[in-house]
Amino acid sequence: MHKDIKNNNRNSNVQQEAKKRPNIFQQIKAQMEDTVPDDDKIYKDMPRVRGPGGGRDFRKPKDAKGTLLRILGYAVQKKVYLVGILILLLLSTGCNLAASYYLKPLIDDYIVPNITAVEKDFSGLARQLMILAGIYLVGVLATLSQGQIMVRLAQSAINRIRADLFSKLQDLPLSFFDAHSHGELMSRFTNDAEQVQMMLDQGLIQFISGIITFTGTIILMIKISWKMFIITLVVIFLSLLIVQKVGGLSKVMFKKQQAALGRLNGYIEEMIDGLKVVKAFTYETRSKEEFAKLNDDYRENAILANFLGQIVMPVLAAVMNICYAVIAVMGGIWVISSSSFTIGSLGVYLNYTKNISMPINMMSNQLVNVLSAIAGAERIFATMDAAPEIDEGRVSLVTVERSPEGKLTETADGRRTGFWAWKIPKEDGSYEYREVKGDVRFKEVYFSYVPGEPVLKGISVYAKPGQKIAFVGSTGAGKTTITNLINRFYEIEDGRITFDGIDIRDIEKKSLRRSLGIVLQDTNLFTGTVMDNIRYGKLDATDEECIEAAKSANAHGFISRLPDGYQTMITGNGQNLSQGQRQLLAIARTAVAKHPVMILDEATSSIDTRTEKLIERGMDALMEGKTVFVIAHRLSTVRNSKVIAVVEHGEIIEKGSHEELLANKGRYYMLYTGQHQLD
Repeated sequence: MHKDIKNNNRNSNVQQEAKKRPNIFQQIKAQMEDTVPDDDKIYKDMPRVRGPGGGRDFRKPKDAKGTLLRILGYAVQKKVYLVGILILLLLSTGCNLAASYYLKPLIDDYIVPNITAVEKDFSGLARQLMILAGIYLVGVLATLSQGQIMVRLAQSAINRIRADLFSKLQDLPLSFFDAHSHGELMSRFTNDAEQVQMMLDQGLIQFISGIITFTGTIILMIKISWKMFIITLVVIFLSLLIVQKVGGLSKVMFKKQQAALGRLNGYIEEMIDGLKVVKAFTYETRSKEEFAKLNDDYRENAILANFLGQIVMPVLAAVMNICYAVIAVMGGIWVISSSSFTIGSLGVYLNYTKNISMPINMMSNQLVNVLSAIAGAERIFATMDAAPEIDEGRVSLVTVERSPEGKLTETADGRRTGFWAWKIPKEDGSYEYREVKGDVRFKEVYFSYVPGEPVLKGISVYAKPGQKIAFVGSTGAGKTTITNLINRFYEIEDGRITFDGIDIRDIEKKSLRRSLGIVLQDTNLFTGTVMDNIRYGKLDATDEECIEAAKSANAHGFISRLPDGYQTMITGNGQNLSQGQRQLLAIARTAVAKHPVMILDEATSSIDTRTEKLIERGMDALMEGKTVFVIAHRLSTVRNSKVIAVVEHGEIIEKGSHEELLANKGRYYMLYTGQHQLD
């Protein structure tokens, strides 16, 4: 009984909500009057997911023509296919138009005479019917061939679009990914790309076919009777006006539909990725509510968009039926009163009148696919057009050989020799080779993620080759930002960072990052074997080198106990491993590359104290002779650092060795003795 009462209450609430919700015509009217609720009102209680350039202002006009031409640019790269499709398209539409027009002589010359003839002769009629069947057969074969080629063309085009989009993502700065959810970006590859593929597979060819058929039909109708065509012209103008008005509004709604789908996918990806946290904090009910809001928004946008796309066909059908009736009456009168307008002419004209709505319907129906594809393509191209990482570096990293005299010579085959050098171009066209030592210096560096909100304020610190520099401080103080700037993940606003005396802005980003080994707090493993993931640090590393790196990181023991050892498959970002084991693999991955400079960002945060002690010796051997930057909350891990810098509010407030800082009895002393806790 309680269940029935609950269901009745739920049904009552649903009915009340349904009464409050405007019907589809009211929503369309609101859209036309530009009174659709703003996204900020709809999502005021929900996480914000923004697209390129804000991603939510759908009232700004977009370049639909330019976007369509850009899509076609991917298709026309296969010019042989394109020429073949155009020829077959003209052939198929031409056969259909010719077959319809062929009915006029068939009726006037072979059917009507046999009606009044005393002796019936159907031999001529049979021959003409065979010719008519042949015309239709050629049209069918042309249509089938054109469809096969178009599928190949569409798949080839979408393949290149996805490849270009993926390639573009590799060139974008991290700031772009900070502003876009992973699910939203994935939607570019799935939903948006599929919309473009559907348009190329079906929509575009049928749309063009509709234009050709429509144009040819009008020409033939004028040829049969220009007087009757004036009546038809009024109806055609009315039909095109309907398509234009509804199509324009439909385009706006399809943009909203695609954006709503992107937000929905972004939220799903976020919730699945953090499902353990959702369950741990009993967030299930709230996540369902927020999903329902996004899902309902997508549904409403999809209903409006598809309703507007589908409503054109029945409206046009009703208009054309009225036109057909008027033409039938007027044509019948003209056949009776005029000898020049024959029954065959009336039959063919009525057939064209009935069929002229077909290309209009075809175009209006495919307009749904075309507009949806353009909306999706705009999002894809917006990502492709995003500003890439700026890299004006001219200095490159090369492997070199050292002669007995100490001269550095670049290896011709690029093989690993264990020696690296910066290849610095000179004004005379020659090059200077400077050995990579790992001398990194910050000189009055300023940086902010958001203009006007500085994160680093005049940071100055240096690390000589082979030194270990540690950064400690509260969360958000700017420690990780310092290491991110060394990699040029972000560009500094003011000041200078040098690497072996070279401004890092003069070094190619790829070369700069090849010289740096990084172990992050958040470990990312990739689908593949354990060996593959270690080799990710050095793609040409041998199995022996990978095993040696695992031993130095103290990962060899647990790897040997895995079901297939180093050939054990890792999936789902290493979900079959513990967090500590994943961290050890990340350390081994960095160790195999033997970078001259290493950055350890909370590298041992997920490792228990016992394991940390065990790998310290391996890490010390790994870091021997290398410049190392360490970020740590465990102060025990930084005691042996050459310099420890205490960072607070973007500034270095203390700097010195462990013993010196303890003697100063400042902030570090308070942290170390437990008189002050890190935030």
